[in-house]
Amino acid sequence: MELVDDLRGVVREPAALFFSIVMPVGFFVLFVSMFGRQNTGMLATFGTFGVLAVTLMNPGMGVAKDRERGWLRAKQVSAVPIGVTLAAKVVASFPYAIGVLVAMAAAAAATGSLTVTPWQMVRLVGVLVLGAFPFALLGLAIGFQASTNAAAAILNALLMPSAIFSGLWMPLEFLPSFFSHVAPFLPPYHLARLALAQIQPGEVLGHVLVLVGMTAVSAGLAGLSYRFARP
Repeated sequence: MELVDDLRGVVREPAALFFSIVMPVGFFVLFVSMFGRQNTGMLATFGTFGVLAVTLMNPGMGVAKDRERGWLRAKQVSAVPIGVTLAAKVVASFPYAIGVLVAMAAAAAATGSLTVTPWQMVRLVGVLVLGAFPFALLGLAIGFQASTNAAAAILNALLMPSAIFSGLWMPLEFLPSFFSHVAPFLPPYHLARLALAQIQPGEVLGHVLVLVGMTAVSAGLAGLSYRFARP
């Protein structure tokens, strides 16, 4: 019931459809038309951006909105474990994440740049959805402390620069060397590399360890932020 309620809340927001699916897919079509022939992994990198745009933003803004309305406080004193409520907010963003990836795959097929097999696509979707979990926890941590508008601004300020510096929009080899030096310090870079490893040979273990470490840190931050959540 918690999950169904959160899914209905997302569907009621028409802007969510635009920013969650239409905008990332539009950027993908634009950049793949410019760099698709030189880089066959853009479905993985732009897919990373699209998934993060959903899983980083939606849960955090959801708890910020619930906190401002007093609904989070009602949940805290109800019989429903708070973990169920928060898990529902994270899981409710997954269908949108899958929708982004399916829409990008359809756009790639329409433009003749789809080079992945069905099995590779399944692996790509699974890796990106599971790998976005620590980012959703980070969004929750921010949502417990910031207002809805402030949370949106903070999360966008985290997402956009990290997407550019991680090479999610434009291949790092086409950017100044400074970007390549900064990228390994950014978690989205490691999720993108892990996604790329599903469609072309690449390292896996190192990127998995980084994301596992981020999950632990994000979970700790979310727990502390919830404990000291602003009224």
